[in-house]
Amino acid sequence: MATDLSALLQDGVIIPLQDVPSRKQAIHALCEALSAATGIAPRVIEDAVMERERLGSTGVGEGVAIPHARLPGLEKPVGGFMRLLHGVDFEAIDERPCDLVFMLLAPDGSGADHLRALAQVSRVFRQGPVRDGLRKARTVEDVRAVICKESVVNG
Repeated sequence: MATDLSALLQDGVIIPLQDVPSRKQAIHALCEALSAATGIAPRVIEDAVMERERLGSTGVGEGVAIPHARLPGLEKPVGGFMRLLHGVDFEAIDERPCDLVFMLLAPDGSGADHLRALAQVSRVFRQGPVRDGLRKARTVEDVRAVICKESVVNG
């Protein structure tokens, strides 16, 4: 299974800039967009992601959040990226608001593949130049260019 971010976003979504006031609304916006991409009802996605959020923060620090869930009905992992105009509280480990949100959805029975994809997302977002590039990106193409460059270098 390919786990570079461009592969995860191929059938996923990119929202280059969104203005929402809260974590719940950021998650809602990504769930709506991923519903259109996957054909899974937005409420099903949102319920699974929020259930995972209740287990512990998906704010990983440096302004990055990686909400995720496993869902029946998916054939392969899919991702959604959204940059927020103003960071929101994801209860991150460094207590900073998050403005870069990458949502990862994986098939229900994909334990190891889900963890590999999550690790890849984490590795990519740990890199300062990637975060900086995504914060400067203004279009879907700009975001893809940052992610594809990163995937070629580290994928």
